[in-house]
Amino acid sequence: MSETLATLEARLGYVFQDPSLLERALLHLSYVAEHPLAGESNQRLEFLGDAVLQIFTAEELFRLFPAEREGVLTTRRALLVNRGFLAQLAREVGLPALLRLGQSEEAGGGRNRTSNLGDAFEALIGALYLDSDIITTRGVLRTIYGDLNARLDGLEDSANPKGRLQEIVQPKHGNTALRYDVILATGEDHAREYEVAVYLLDEKLGTGRGSSKKQAEEAAARAALLVIPKAEA
Repeated sequence: MSETLATLEARLGYVFQDPSLLERALLHLSYVAEHPLAGESNQRLEFLGDAVLQIFTAEELFRLFPAEREGVLTTRRALLVNRGFLAQLAREVGLPALLRLGQSEEAGGGRNRTSNLGDAFEALIGALYLDSDIITTRGVLRTIYGDLNARLDGLEDSANPKGRLQEIVQPKHGNTALRYDVILATGEDHAREYEVAVYLLDEKLGTGRGSSKKQAEEAAARAALLVIPKAEA
């Protein structure tokens, strides 16, 4: 077992009984294509890990939010298992440096590609599940995910910043207190850029830019989310 894999195990708080499972979880299909004797790629482990993550996040959300309806729970689970977020978790535990990639994939930036990292994280969880059991896997995942409420706050803000801002403002100010105004539009028709400001009543909370009004409004809402807790305090 190399020192780098041992470091990964230390981060996970788990030592594999079968190290080959951990090695396979990091074996990208492009490497196998160039090294046929390397063994099986991580694709089958990825399939298993995806199912494990679905049940883990469903159980955790079911327990944490006993009053929420199915639709809300489903939306939150999707945020916690989408490729982008799983790639973030992969970076947090140090997977990018450990991936085994083919030369072309490596040269094309595959070590930092979101899809590769998300797939590798799923494969890692599949390997962990096979090497241990659901209880052990659940414990490791709780350590990796940490405070789910905090994770969801960041993810929900990013996924739907205008909705999140509205949720914060509505209880105190009602449904019509927020206003988005285009304050600048530049560029040719085919390459337009907009700047939008968001107001709470008459107070400007933030501005944002984007290639469409929608993108600019979302950017403005994200900026407002950085200051709204202070403004509301």
